Amino acid sequence: MNGKIKPRIGIYIFNGAEVVDWAAPFGVMSVARRLDPEIDVFLIGDSGTPVVATGNMMVTPRYALDHHPNVTAFIIPGGIGTRTEIRNQRLRQFVLELPVTTLLCSVCTGSWVYGVMGLLDGLAATSRKEADPSEAMTPLNRLKDYAPKVEISRARVVDTGRLITAGGISSGMELGFYLLERHGYDEEFVSEVARIMEYQRQWELMRGDRVVVRGV
Repeated sequence: MNGKIKPRIGIYIFNGAEVVDWAAPFGVMSVARRLDPEIDVFLIGDSGTPVVATGNMMVTPRYALDHHPNVTAFIIPGGIGTRTEIRNQRLRQFVLELPVTTLLCSVCTGSWVYGVMGLLDGLAATSRKEADPSEAMTPLNRLKDYAPKVEISRARVVDTGRLITAGGISSGMELGFYLLERHGYDEEFVSEVARIMEYQRQWELMRGDRVVVRGV
């Protein structure tokens, strides 16, 4: 992407989606809207009905997949529900029909969904690097089960051009800031958003924890 592009960030929401995975990038964009009201961020569900994210948080998406909203970036978060979403053929079709200019992004185990689709073959990608007590292996290592041809990365954010994956649950914050960069916003704008959120020190620490491989 060259130059500034009006962001329309669509975040997929589903039963069992990890709250911070999707709420963090949503929060970054909602604060960025205070500086540029043309930024838009919204939730997309399989249907227009409410879903129950982790912690029994009920959320109603603005759009359903069938609405085919115009998006400049599409984010799939992780969560226990990804075990079901990797088999969701409606989601698969939606992703495959997106324009090639749409950035395909994930947080945590959301990368599994792209992996099952074969979209990570030959690319570097990341996922959550720490397992919880119920998991026999880390989600990052398990990514290989869903995408045998993926190149595993332990970076916070991995950008291979169109596909952008972020690591664990809290990495959705860095993905949000990074997407502002990918849409053409300069360092001053992004730093101001981080300042308003009182996240500037953390952003300065984390912003370099990325792998960028353009031209893929």
